[in-house]
Amino acid sequence: MIKTMLKASALSLALAASLGVTGAPAFAQEVVYNRGNDTDPSSLDPHKTSTVAEAHVLRDLFEGLVVYNAAAEVIPGVAESWETSEDGLVYTFRLREDARWSNGDPVTASDFVFAFRRIQDPATAAGYANILHPIKNAEAINSGEMPKEELGARAIDERTLEITLANPTPYFIELLTHQTGLPLNQASVEEHGDAFTRPGNLVSNGAFMLDSFTPNDRIVMRKNPNFHDAENVQIDVVNFIPFEERATCVRRFEAGEVQSCSDLPSEQITELRERLGDQVRIAPYLGTYYLPVKVTKEKFADPRVREAMSMAIDRVFLADEIWQGTMVPAYSLVPPGINNYVEDAPTLEYADVDILDREDRAIALLEEAGVAAGELTVDLRYNTSENNKNTMTAVGEMLRNIGIESTLTEMEGATYFNYLKEDGDFDIARAGWIGDYNDPQNFLFLYESDNLGFNYPRWANEDYDRLMQQAETETDLAARAEILAEAERLFLSQVPAIPILYYTSKALVSPKLEGWEDNIMNVHGTRFLSLSN
Repeated sequence: MIKTMLKASALSLALAASLGVTGAPAFAQEVVYNRGNDTDPSSLDPHKTSTVAEAHVLRDLFEGLVVYNAAAEVIPGVAESWETSEDGLVYTFRLREDARWSNGDPVTASDFVFAFRRIQDPATAAGYANILHPIKNAEAINSGEMPKEELGARAIDERTLEITLANPTPYFIELLTHQTGLPLNQASVEEHGDAFTRPGNLVSNGAFMLDSFTPNDRIVMRKNPNFHDAENVQIDVVNFIPFEERATCVRRFEAGEVQSCSDLPSEQITELRERLGDQVRIAPYLGTYYLPVKVTKEKFADPRVREAMSMAIDRVFLADEIWQGTMVPAYSLVPPGINNYVEDAPTLEYADVDILDREDRAIALLEEAGVAAGELTVDLRYNTSENNKNTMTAVGEMLRNIGIESTLTEMEGATYFNYLKEDGDFDIARAGWIGDYNDPQNFLFLYESDNLGFNYPRWANEDYDRLMQQAETETDLAARAEILAEAERLFLSQVPAIPILYYTSKALVSPKLEGWEDNIMNVHGTRFLSLSN
């Protein structure tokens, strides 16, 4: 495809200056994609990230063994091929000969072994390490019981990587599309320590390499000439611009200053559809929007209190009025349509009960728990965005209907999830989980008692843990699905987190931006996109 010449304008000249490019002619030769993102990443260290906004950035900087293409299909990445043993435990990957780091060094099997060991090393304190616990000895290493050298990953030679699993894991290849499976340049990490992610230090192997990172302004990446498929990468510079206020991204999109927005203000959806037509992209998305409740606090220790609050939330109102039909009412943690699950998936038993009847039952439950009307006040905490604020405001009004008062606390997005992970002091928080891979385990593992990175309520239940451990070793997919369903039924009976909505992806996409395909994982690597006149 022919690259497009961008016209020099006041905006392009300003962008050129911000990128350190002098003279309009040089800038005009580059194809620059200004890409709206939900927020700044808290880190560019793949082992210190967990959010969708961070995944968007890392997907352009790094390439794993396998990747998602534009349609969210798994295709070869650094690995050109792989084989699996008959027992499903040993995966042997053959790496492509032309895989290179941005400094020109070859990407080797040892780079993956180094990264896999580092993420499991307790000293790294990687909150997402348990994603890779299917690898043999990973969990024991992560808990400090074994040395990292015992991990079931080894370099047979520079281009051959062998990974041994603890148990057969049917979703393992798709799991490797996640940022926890990315390689790291060992020499760079060891030379720079925690500073290896800084511009000038970061050595990456993806389609783009880091040029600069200005918090609250932009992350600038340039095309990586050493990327194995560089000749097919049509964009020269991608600027990730954070927009915690979604309406601001919309304004800049309409002004032609950005070519896509990663999310939209729900209150403007109808108007945007009327004004911008098919530039508004809404598609099914494998994710759940939920409210963790800090069960370690005395006022929330009784599951009847948590159930009463869940009953009082009118999910249909939230989906239709607050989110203008761009979300779906949720009555389970695992979203519908997921692979490897039971046909009759568990739901909250009051899903079909009229909201007024639910409020009456909720008030009765609170009375049983010894909570009188007006006695309980909860703080509703959320990360900055109009959509979240409107949702939590509405939830507060719904709780008032059953005699519970509330306050609202807003936190800036880059620090919010770290606060939740680190056992921050909250009552009820806003959270969302997007599937890293298409399997119910990826939602249910959040509430295993030892998952301190994502078990925000700090809920611990021995029966739940036992079921999740049993599912790990069950090789029959149908039997495994039943075990996972039993775990979810237990979760829903205790509601340590209240599911309220299923996600859809919402984006603005310029007609000049080609190659953007709506998909259930909402992945859109810049390497698969191009800009036209």
